[in-house]
Amino acid sequence: MPKNKNAFSSAGELGGSLAAWRRRALTRAVHAGWRWVQGTGAVTADRPGRLRFGAIGENTKLAFPQGTVFGEPWIRLGAHCIIGEQVTLTAGLMPDLDLGPDPILRIGDGVVLGRGSHVIADTSVTIGDDCYFGPHVYVTSTNHSYDDPHTPVGKQWPRMEPVEIGPGCWIGTNAVILPGARLGRNVVVAAGAVVRGEVPDHAVVAGAPARVVRSWDPELGWQPPLRTPAPVPIPEGVTPEQLLALAELTDDVPVATEESPAAGQ
Repeated sequence: MPKNKNAFSSAGELGGSLAAWRRRALTRAVHAGWRWVQGTGAVTADRPGRLRFGAIGENTKLAFPQGTVFGEPWIRLGAHCIIGEQVTLTAGLMPDLDLGPDPILRIGDGVVLGRGSHVIADTSVTIGDDCYFGPHVYVTSTNHSYDDPHTPVGKQWPRMEPVEIGPGCWIGTNAVILPGARLGRNVVVAAGAVVRGEVPDHAVVAGAPARVVRSWDPELGWQPPLRTPAPVPIPEGVTPEQLLALAELTDDVPVATEESPAAGQ
């Protein structure tokens, strides 16, 4: 004999379904709204907003929300740069200073600064072309002094030294580049490293303080030798459309298992 369905139970299920639908709709609306805010709040050469950089190259974008930015008339950004969310870029010790005729912070073409990174240029900081920073990298040309043991460190006049990062460098997550650091071309800085002084071209540095752990020799190659095989380069002439098609084809290929006929072939 069929059981009678409880009317209150049915109403509760219907109410729960409506509430779940409203939550899903609200979630979609919030995400769509945030994407619109991110797109509208991004800074480019065509849409600088309140920021007036000394220069900003074509196709360079500062993601929204931006971090602390001041002294922008003395900041020059190259072309095709990607500045992640919450990245701080400052020139001078504080806002509204006259820093003279020359730029203080120079960022080359094709530079990527990861989310939450800081570049503090109280004196000259130069980042070469095609440098890639992971998240939360800290670069500063200023350090606190502690000469006077009777005065709080924060109240003592800081020391400043220029910083130069050569082209093609990769700076890992949470690395710190200290005043006076001079990195050569194609240097790799390991995550969490603290770099000071000079680093030669084509070197890998790690640790705190950072030291060279691998370097390139024109005759012997990398020393110590690399422990992983070199990546296979994409053949010349392959288009982005072909790569996408290949990726879709790979997703459709069944994975061979011990039970499948492909496993024994």
